[in-house]
Amino acid sequence: MRIIIIGGVAGGASAAAKARRTNEAADIIMFERGPFVSFANCGLPYYVGNTIADRNELLLQTPESFWNRFRVEVKVGHEVLRINRSQKHVKVKNLNTGAVFSEPYDKLILAPGAGAIVPPLSGIHAKNIFTVKTVPDSDAIKSFITEHLTKQAVVVGGGFIGLETAEALMNLKLDVTVVEMANQILLPFDQDMAVLVSAHLREKGIHLIEGDGIRAFHEQDDLAYETELQSGQRLPMDLAILSIGVRPELKLAREAELQIGDAGGIVVNDHQQTSDPDIYAAGDAVEVRHLVTGKPTRIPLAGPANKQGRVAGANAAGGDLHFPGALGTAIVETMGIIAAKTGLSENDARAHGFDYFVSVTHPLDHTGYYPGAEQLHVKLTVEQKTGKLLGAQIIGEQGVDKRIDVIATALTAGLTVEDLEQLDLAYAPQFNSAKGPVIMAGFVAANTLRGEVQTITNEELQHRLTNNPNLQLLDVRNPSEFAEQHLPQAHLIPIDSLREHLHELDPQKETVVYCRVGLRGYLAARILLQHGFEQVYNLTGGILSYPLLSENKKTPNS
Repeated sequence: MRIIIIGGVAGGASAAAKARRTNEAADIIMFERGPFVSFANCGLPYYVGNTIADRNELLLQTPESFWNRFRVEVKVGHEVLRINRSQKHVKVKNLNTGAVFSEPYDKLILAPGAGAIVPPLSGIHAKNIFTVKTVPDSDAIKSFITEHLTKQAVVVGGGFIGLETAEALMNLKLDVTVVEMANQILLPFDQDMAVLVSAHLREKGIHLIEGDGIRAFHEQDDLAYETELQSGQRLPMDLAILSIGVRPELKLAREAELQIGDAGGIVVNDHQQTSDPDIYAAGDAVEVRHLVTGKPTRIPLAGPANKQGRVAGANAAGGDLHFPGALGTAIVETMGIIAAKTGLSENDARAHGFDYFVSVTHPLDHTGYYPGAEQLHVKLTVEQKTGKLLGAQIIGEQGVDKRIDVIATALTAGLTVEDLEQLDLAYAPQFNSAKGPVIMAGFVAANTLRGEVQTITNEELQHRLTNNPNLQLLDVRNPSEFAEQHLPQAHLIPIDSLREHLHELDPQKETVVYCRVGLRGYLAARILLQHGFEQVYNLTGGILSYPLLSENKKTPNS
């Protein structure tokens, strides 16, 4: 059996190794058009910023190591030009010599990945405008900074790689501006969560422009010296990094007439088989079944790509593995703040037509009396009738990773928020609380599910305040908290004296109660409901993140 793999990195390299472990007798050849067969592309921003000092640490495998360990023949600098399905061979060009030749196959694995998007803007090809997709990209950035006086950098795009690169450039003592065309950074997140990150970045000294795109780069002597925005604003620059997104490499698949799906990727089944049973595909170019919606989507992340490659390699070599799908679990750290997401955001749930509610909590990452506790911001998306978890977003400075992984596991298992509140998780003061962040999020969401309290989101409250002049808004915090910051038209009655002041409120009016993070609001709602108030809502998550939706100026105090 002869297996040919097109593309290396995560999907292709994983496929090659698994194919060999599955079939010792197979003849396996991998073609990679770049100079490296397998490298840690997620580590590139950290190499740019000198967090990873040794470039060789990024090179996971070489052609020599692949041959020595797996007896896989790797040919870098070789581009596959065409797939001939009827004759079962590929046309290959040696990019170093220009020679073109054909190679036959019994099974073929496509792992072409995705390329960085470079829009056709004036000046976009100036020598000081870069992407961060490959090792040579990173080498070029580092060489330019070393050889030129570089003070001001513009990062185009506020996604994961863009924010990681912005931090890397800040580490190099550059003045950094991030430009995001959408009205928020981190588009997979809901705005009320993303705004926590943008406020933190501004506080740390990154200039952040949202809701404005790039019109052109102005250049002189092949170097861009200014970025012109669509608003007309102009930013002086010595260096620009494009991090606008990636586009799947579909040229070979289209020309071979393989099926391309509505989500814009190669269609595969759970064996990673394409519409041609002798051709498999894995990585950023394929469509993936989303484990919550059940619908095909594209999830260009290293985790799914590695698992898909493993399945494709095994099955191409005669095995029988399955890839069920993915949740899109992802995490990013920038300038000391961490943002993680799994499953569906509120925006996602709305777009897919789910009947859902959201629950927001702001617990500490471990017990408050133990030194070093930091606040987390947790948002759950929950199916309304069943309580089944649909997704989660978590923002914070520590402890984010293990909480998102717990919830991703719960999502995979199809658990409900009532299951979440009963999880038996490890507790010691320096690691967690007895009612830790995940369990607390389960408590709060389960209370809503069981009808113990009705909640209202920040967005819904702003809409109500605009359209219902008779809304009764009750602040149940302390007078000092109220004096520092409160919502317009709010009536202050501290929670501990609420029972003695119920006569000040109208039980016939729609009432929204709030506190700092939601707990005292929940207690107040329970009191009101048991004293004849019928339309009572607790502001989920409290006032903590509410002002950020409109002000977007500061990080909430912990």
